[in-house]
Amino acid sequence: MKPVLIYDTTLRDGTQGENISFTAEEKIKIAKKLDDLGIHYIEGGWPGSNPRDMKFFELAKNVTFNNARLTAFGSTRRPGIEPEADKNLEALLKSDTPCVTIFGKTWDLHVEQVMENTLEENLAMITDSVSFLKKNDREVIFDAEHFFDGYKGNRDYAIQTLCAAVDGGADMLVLCDTNGGTLPFEIETGFNDARNALKKIYGTGPDASRVRIGIHTHNDAGMAAANSIMAVRAGAVMVQGTINGYGERCGNADLTTLIPVLCIKMDCPCISAKNLRNLRNLSRFVSETANMIPQNNRPFTGKSAFAHKGGIHVSAIMKVPVAYEHINPESVGNTRRVLMSDLGGKSNVAYKARELGIELGVDEKNSRKIVSEIKRLEQEGYQFEVADGSFKILMDKFTDQFKPVFELEHFRVSIEKDKDRPCFSHATIKISVDGRKEITAAEGEGPVSALDNALRKALGKFYQDQLDAMHLVDFKVRVIDAREGTSAKVRVLIESRDEKHIWSTIGVSEDIIEASWRALADSFQYKLSRETY
Repeated sequence: MKPVLIYDTTLRDGTQGENISFTAEEKIKIAKKLDDLGIHYIEGGWPGSNPRDMKFFELAKNVTFNNARLTAFGSTRRPGIEPEADKNLEALLKSDTPCVTIFGKTWDLHVEQVMENTLEENLAMITDSVSFLKKNDREVIFDAEHFFDGYKGNRDYAIQTLCAAVDGGADMLVLCDTNGGTLPFEIETGFNDARNALKKIYGTGPDASRVRIGIHTHNDAGMAAANSIMAVRAGAVMVQGTINGYGERCGNADLTTLIPVLCIKMDCPCISAKNLRNLRNLSRFVSETANMIPQNNRPFTGKSAFAHKGGIHVSAIMKVPVAYEHINPESVGNTRRVLMSDLGGKSNVAYKARELGIELGVDEKNSRKIVSEIKRLEQEGYQFEVADGSFKILMDKFTDQFKPVFELEHFRVSIEKDKDRPCFSHATIKISVDGRKEITAAEGEGPVSALDNALRKALGKFYQDQLDAMHLVDFKVRVIDAREGTSAKVRVLIESRDEKHIWSTIGVSEDIIEASWRALADSFQYKLSRETY
């Protein structure tokens, strides 16, 4: 298949999603990452709608994009005025981008009932606006808003709106499933009909080479990716979408899904294989910048995309990975993960041992012992599939390879509360490091915070350089069986990181402080043992 142009609208359409917001400076950082990946078009925002986007385009004038064409977004002129007098079109020109995307109405319902306009004036608005921007030396992309709904309601008028854009000189027509309710076979029918109609009208004229068509889909029916793929099969030369599928309501087509599908599954190399290996990092970067928790089950880039739990599956991928993996995880910058649980077996243990650098020995005694212990601990509430750090320590213990960096002698935590201030915690801890005793005390915003501060203070006497780079990034508490009420066991999960690694640890107990200590202690043991031995 021919290469497809990738058009990213994360910085505009993506920010219309609930709880998604970027500063102008954050948008610049994301735009640079998109450019590095090899995205062809980056839609920076709507400069005529808000000061933030206007600031972004001002900042972008000092940025060199090596791969992408920066694009400003806006609408056609307002009814009853000339393009030269329209403030929106003026703002698009002031953004000083090489490309401009404008949307126009293609659904007669919107024209007559929402805009309260005439069908004839709407066509003139499209032609006039595109022509005005072309006269000012801009590449013009026309987003045919609500095209597929308009096509169903009034096929002939929807096609006329496309012709109006071509007559104005548009470089690209993008058919939009704005409401996100169109199904794949409807996309194929509408796309093919539109393409054939335009070909019939312009096939032998001077505008024939300019009649290129793209696709823009939303995910309200869960079909955004499938609809985009169907359009590409029907001849779309541009795919619009957002990173991680962010967008209004149910989101836009997810480019982290579409790009590998196009490149790997459809032999349509829209970005290089080298750049494709940076896709997961880009996905995580955008999630973190948006302050959104990454979805573990996101295709291709999610943490669980290549995770294997069942023992039969793991046994198979150790021999032939393609048996349970549809692509090589590394091709999109992801990694294979084998999860440890009571559903796993000796194959899971053997794989994890190899991954973590643990020597199990030639016989299967250690593997059987570890599997048995995991099943017992998971009955108590542990989940090692989400706690690789604690699992590494467990395996080291069972193979007599565990060398504790420190040992707990005791700790005490007190919590104070009076009428004039919130709860305040204080922790005293005594540990042993290579036979040397260390007693320290620290305060914290809560009991776990106080314990964390006290342990850091004690270990800092021995490992300050290593601890400076270690940070706790997530802390979760789950009640295992709520029917037990306040005496129920709790599961505490802690995620920590340094400059190079992220690891998770777990603790289970009826006492939330003890469960937290177990997860906290494992986190420090994992970090320091990795760098000490």
